[in-house]
Amino acid sequence: MSYDLKNKLVIGLSSSALFDLKDSDKIFREHGEKVYREYQRQHQENPLKKGVAFSFIRRILTLNQLQKSEPLVEVILLSRNDPDTGLRVMNSIEHYKLNITRAMFLQGKPPYVYIPAFDIELFLSANSQDVTQAVNAGYPAGLILSGNFTDDINDHELRIAFDFDGVLADDEAETIYKTSGKIQAFHTHESEKANIPHNPGPLKKFLDRISQIQKIEMDHLTKDPLYKSVLKISIVTARNAPSHKRVINTMRTWGIDVNEAFFMGGIEKSNVLNILKPHIFFDDQRTHLEKPSSTLPSVHIPFGIANKVDTK
Repeated sequence: MSYDLKNKLVIGLSSSALFDLKDSDKIFREHGEKVYREYQRQHQENPLKKGVAFSFIRRILTLNQLQKSEPLVEVILLSRNDPDTGLRVMNSIEHYKLNITRAMFLQGKPPYVYIPAFDIELFLSANSQDVTQAVNAGYPAGLILSGNFTDDINDHELRIAFDFDGVLADDEAETIYKTSGKIQAFHTHESEKANIPHNPGPLKKFLDRISQIQKIEMDHLTKDPLYKSVLKISIVTARNAPSHKRVINTMRTWGIDVNEAFFMGGIEKSNVLNILKPHIFFDDQRTHLEKPSSTLPSVHIPFGIANKVDTK
């Protein structure tokens, strides 16, 4: 019987998201493929440094301890390396004891076309072209932004934070604001539709899976009061009252509970994020990520009207 991924949370991951490849990329750009290949062979036993998504991936894989007979999470490497140069990446995965056993090496070809083959519900990469192609094809993808931060190995939680519009929901409401240029038009629209759930955005299925795993955690907590839950889900949005109602009603319709919600009303999101300290934060607008990305793992979702280029 073939290995079935349909009932798992599947994350597709580029090597540039998991590891710091600045030195390797510099060799490739300055000296070409032949020298790059030799460099990777010479260093294949030297583990790569941890990248931006490393702490998130390490933590999310620990959720498989909740159900050892049938793992809940599968992480698959989608790499532009060829199998030869990709050996260093796989050796690094082994060095850090990450339970990632499935990989594809595409020798420079774009990986997004393989997303549906593996039922991937989140694809992370530091390659903006790969992410844009994936999103334009209708797949759930995010661009890992560079930053400087350390992972507290004594912190056993996994905190995931989402913007709402253009990430969990589609860009319907954002379009009203962008086209009218008036915040009042946005609030009026959302108040009128407060009881009508939003259409799903690019990461809605990913949130579904995370929520299902959180419910499994809650079952563990019911059976074992000493169990310490790992997952913490937050929404950090520029919305405020009265547009908060539609967010809450949408989540109720979807059957999803979040631990925390911050309706910022235009206040700088990093004010909250620096206290919340999520291990990953998703937002569809680069301007909202400029400050957070310097201190915490941040992902740009290039979806919707906020990311369309004005050609006028």
